[in-house]
Amino acid sequence: SAIPATIVRCSLTSLRYHARRAGHEPAASGSVSGVVTRREEDERFALVEARVDLDVVFDELPPVDDVRALIEKGERDCFVGASLTVTPDYHWTVNGEDLS
Repeated sequence: SAIPATIVRCSLTSLRYHARRAGHEPAASGSVSGVVTRREEDERFALVEARVDLDVVFDELPPVDDVRALIEKGERDCFVGASLTVTPDYHWTVNGEDLS
């Protein structure tokens, strides 16, 4: 489905925006997997699970607290993720380290 795939692009666009404002230019990529099934409460098919794997590389790694703040803003400001009824399970890898 196109909607789950857009969460990767949206999350990374949001992260890049905030990173650029802080003077960083990260390279990033990602993937998403999800489960679509019929919900019990309304018998409609819907995305009921979403795992978002994001890989970010900074040429000069900011302090870890700054990176965590950028990750938080990347998730918060992604309108696709915020619009889903299911909360995405984000997994961030930054310069090879799991910061999920």
